[in-house]
Amino acid sequence: MGWGVGFAQTSPQIGSQASLFNQVKSWMAETHKVKAEEVTIAPLDPRVQVQNCGKSLAVDHPFSSKDTVRVRCVDPVWQVYLQVAMPAPPPVAQTNAAATNSGKPFVSGASNTPAAVTAPIVKTVVVPKRLIQRGTVIEADMLEEVTQTGGNVDNSMLQSLRDVLTAEAVRDLSAGQALRSSDIRRAILVKQGQLVTMNVGEKSGFLITVRVEALQDGRMGEQVKLKNTESGRQISGVVVGPNLVKGLQ
Repeated sequence: MGWGVGFAQTSPQIGSQASLFNQVKSWMAETHKVKAEEVTIAPLDPRVQVQNCGKSLAVDHPFSSKDTVRVRCVDPVWQVYLQVAMPAPPPVAQTNAAATNSGKPFVSGASNTPAAVTAPIVKTVVVPKRLIQRGTVIEADMLEEVTQTGGNVDNSMLQSLRDVLTAEAVRDLSAGQALRSSDIRRAILVKQGQLVTMNVGEKSGFLITVRVEALQDGRMGEQVKLKNTESGRQISGVVVGPNLVKGLQ
């Protein structure tokens, strides 16, 4: 969704972003049966530092829309969201023989081949139920999914309410307006200076919950710096919800 959201804690490696984009294009080509050179990727936010991964990258679509790709690395731990676009598929031609020949006699020497009928494009889009002002954190009950017929294929259109979760409007959004990925961005769920809840140890079979201070703003999936208010020690965690982070395992 043009988010380019990601994180990394060390200096970027030369060529690491180009290598990342090439791997994502290869994955898109294999997954969706398109040519890698036809896949376009929106530039990352200049503040995002992508470092080389010591393991194989994990690539997937985290939402129902194919416009967003998530890339994860386990060594070192980081993840980044990319906005991608693919070429539109060719229109599907259908033969409507009954409509073409109904009531028409066969004429010798004339073309009696049924005409090819292009199937109308049917798509699901997400629209606001009412005006949503710029900067508003969008909730599910503000939106609805509707079906539209006709028009061109537009890969920037949001197709599911899940694509808009934990997002905020970057401009005023009118009721009934089909939303595009450029209309929203990941909302800030953890704000600098606030106390947030941090869960540690879920994968180890136990769960410890502590209150820590956020040292920087963070959106869903971003890694942020935190401070233990009792010891003063700095630690890191990944934003997983409003005022909620998960400790690094």
